[in-house]
Amino acid sequence: MASLTALAVLGLGACDSGSDADSAAAAGPSVIVPGEPGEANRTISAEEAERRRADDDSPNSADVAYARMMIQHHAQALEMTELVPERAESGQVKKLAERISAAQGPEITAMRGWLTSHGREEAGGGHEHATMPGMATEAQLAKLRAADGKAFDQLFLTLMITHHEGAITMATDVKSQGNNVQIEEMADDVVAQQTSEISRMRGML
Repeated sequence: MASLTALAVLGLGACDSGSDADSAAAAGPSVIVPGEPGEANRTISAEEAERRRADDDSPNSADVAYARMMIQHHAQALEMTELVPERAESGQVKKLAERISAAQGPEITAMRGWLTSHGREEAGGGHEHATMPGMATEAQLAKLRAADGKAFDQLFLTLMITHHEGAITMATDVKSQGNNVQIEEMADDVVAQQTSEISRMRGML
């Protein structure tokens, strides 16, 4: 009789363990955490990911890569806007270029400051520069430099729309992959501002 009771207790314990496992599984999907350069990614529970996010916003590799690449991305936008005063015909295009320059110059300064404060170096270009979404090629930039009047306006708007779309892609990616609150706020600003500017530019074409 005692052995039957023991089996019953063991059986109940097994049921309880099973329900605990089910509860843990129901807590949410696992989350992949990008590792630092040279380190493998790790998988943690959704609950742990939320707790870590609330407790610790230390930059991860996605945050650092975003800041480094967006500095270069913005720098090309400024290179394009510098051509506008002498080559554009449209007053709307000139005002748009002024707004882009006024916004992205300070953003570059802020991202450089963020990298410095976290002991990170600014990227030198090369591979990252070539793989960033929305970047104009050297041939496209040369064509823009050679254009004038309405032809310049049309090419500038076309290239800048693609450039902005690339920046939004990068900002959206870091919002899901990064861990730093300050970078997330910068990315939010990029998405909001450049989405609005894309709509404005499409209306000018």
